[in-house]
Amino acid sequence: MSPATDLAPLLERFFTQRLMQERRVSPHTIGSYRDSFRLFLKFAKQRLHKAPSALAFQDIDAPLVSAFLDDLEKQRGLSIRSRNLRLTAIHSFFRYTAFELPTHSAQIQRVLAIPSKRFTRTLVRFLTRPEVDALLAAPDQRTWFGRRDHAFILTAVQTGLRLSEITAVTPKDLVLGTGAHVRVIGKGRKERCTPLAKHTTAVLKVWLREPPKGDGQLLFPNAKGERLSVHGVQHMLSKHTANAAKVCPSLMGKRVTVHLLRHTMALDMLQAGVDRAVIALWLGHESVETTQIYLEATLAMKEKALAKTTPPQAHQRLFRPGDRLLNFLNNL
Repeated sequence: MSPATDLAPLLERFFTQRLMQERRVSPHTIGSYRDSFRLFLKFAKQRLHKAPSALAFQDIDAPLVSAFLDDLEKQRGLSIRSRNLRLTAIHSFFRYTAFELPTHSAQIQRVLAIPSKRFTRTLVRFLTRPEVDALLAAPDQRTWFGRRDHAFILTAVQTGLRLSEITAVTPKDLVLGTGAHVRVIGKGRKERCTPLAKHTTAVLKVWLREPPKGDGQLLFPNAKGERLSVHGVQHMLSKHTANAAKVCPSLMGKRVTVHLLRHTMALDMLQAGVDRAVIALWLGHESVETTQIYLEATLAMKEKALAKTTPPQAHQRLFRPGDRLLNFLNNL
């Protein structure tokens, strides 16, 4: 039997060397993987009665991982999608250990063989044009916060940037002259440039004339000049959605997020006839197949519209073939 291998240094190298130095993954991915392992190590401590720092790699086997995933669903009430995200983090770690600990290949392969659960994918949600207009009109632009929020929402719905991307944009990332665009570093540390519409460019030019908060390094900072947090952005959107719902009742009860604004932009482009490959490039998707969810949503919209129309009153008639001899003569 091989000697026990400490889990702690292996997991530390996975985060610092593999994820941060070699793959240079985004802070969002680091945070997601970190949270997954915090949950897993707490579960292992309860199940094995060992402190996380005292765990050996041999302790982390397939039955323990499967029990953890079941606990997430049944005891914590996590969705299948969230359960799969936790498994993705564990799988990533075990693919790394396959190179580090080839002598434990049997244990590693059994964990990697744990499948993700299939789930029913719901149609993508989006906002209608009147809803977007009401949301943009909601911030009180007589205040600094209102002007910031208006510029933020307009930029989000026009560019389709991710939350982590738009909150990290700096004034230096903007080009507001000919060929106006915003430069971001997206998933996988990939750089992309997203065009800015004329109206968005005009609003951002005015916003840039505002006195900077903090060191002025962020385009959309909080009151202290620091980066907007996830909760800060969601609080802002929820507040303006509630106000916008007073003039646009269809917004009542809707949870507006930056990702929902991203979906809205993608659907607008698809309905305008923009090719799916261009939309995938615009959004920073790895594959054009990822935009399939927008195509499905568009088809669902057309089916609803078709159901509201009155079909033509067509009468079906039985086909009766003509006389063979007459057909011969007619075709001469």
